[in-house]
Amino acid sequence: MIIKSLEVGPIMANCYILGCENTRAAVIIDPGDDSDRIQAELSQLSLTAKYIVNTHGHFDHVGANKKMKTATGAPILIHKGDAPMLSRLSTDATMFGLSAENSPEPDRMVADGDIIEFGEITLKVFHTPGHSPGGISLYTDGYVFVGDTLFAGSIGRTDLPGGDYDTLITSVRNKLFILADDTRVFCGHGPETTIGREKQYNPFFR
Repeated sequence: MIIKSLEVGPIMANCYILGCENTRAAVIIDPGDDSDRIQAELSQLSLTAKYIVNTHGHFDHVGANKKMKTATGAPILIHKGDAPMLSRLSTDATMFGLSAENSPEPDRMVADGDIIEFGEITLKVFHTPGHSPGGISLYTDGYVFVGDTLFAGSIGRTDLPGGDYDTLITSVRNKLFILADDTRVFCGHGPETTIGREKQYNPFFR
């Protein structure tokens, strides 16, 4: 599997491009901004986007949904719990002194246990609420993309509308910490980590 990470936008969110080496099919996870850079990477890697997947609906992770859908034609996937956020990205960004373009309506709602297939790769959807009601994580053998649910040495904030600390802790313990310790964790901000490292050293789970 091809994995390309891009820090996008003023809040430096991580956008991930995952590609199937054999078929060149790809998914874009969290196109928060900088659509031109994302498109350039797709072109350079000779990948065709099959899906745009939002781990949650906050503007810094989905702000380029509209431009990426226009450029690629790929459908937008999100959990129903966060789908309403897509129509108010501009308003939410303004609260932080920033700007964002509202997203088109999602083409498909994903739920816990769903499978997203592209080329020869499958991603399994884990519903991991807490940072937001519809937060999801995406797992494929040995890799998990967690949005803002879990960070290296920390967790996502829970003081935004729809956030809940206890729910987030439960999500991590019951959905992520059951994965193998050597599972690589790709976060919504900051560096990657592993499940084993976070189980042992993350201060929120000691």
